[in-house]
Amino acid sequence: MTAPSTSSTYGLSSEARNLHWLLTNLVEEVPGIQSVAVVSSDGLLLLSSEPGHAEEARQTREAKRKGPRGSSADLATIVSGLGSLTVGAAKLLDFGGVKHTMVAMEEGSLFVMSISDGSLLGVHGSAECDMSVVAYHMALFVGRAGHVLTPELRSELRHSLESRPAGSAR
Repeated sequence: MTAPSTSSTYGLSSEARNLHWLLTNLVEEVPGIQSVAVVSSDGLLLLSSEPGHAEEARQTREAKRKGPRGSSADLATIVSGLGSLTVGAAKLLDFGGVKHTMVAMEEGSLFVMSISDGSLLGVHGSAECDMSVVAYHMALFVGRAGHVLTPELRSELRHSLESRPAGSAR
């Protein structure tokens, strides 16, 4: 599987381009997904859904006055916090590691799934999304991404986000 090279992935390693491609595929192929974030174990955003998708979702939400009104950094913060909370709960209850978390709300859902080494995949879905389909596709993403999300790749992804111009959300 080789990801196509776009201006947003120019200069990145093939592993980083593949992760971008996997994430874009997840957003485009699964009905109801509004935004996606990959977060490192220390809470930093590594990868997020396409800026175009986020802008389209934002305009739809504003028209309906529903859903989160933040950026991919806001989703990353929520995912990191929820991940930390559930890890603490699992330790306190002595139930083993957290595999995934789902929060179902009246007007949408939030899914968080462990990737590797504390990294997390977070998905914000609309109220109409099929939670089992979203969870299945997240598990596929985790299965494909988990083994390549090395410390070197996480560093490359962080650096690529930091070097992006302000207003570019990926």
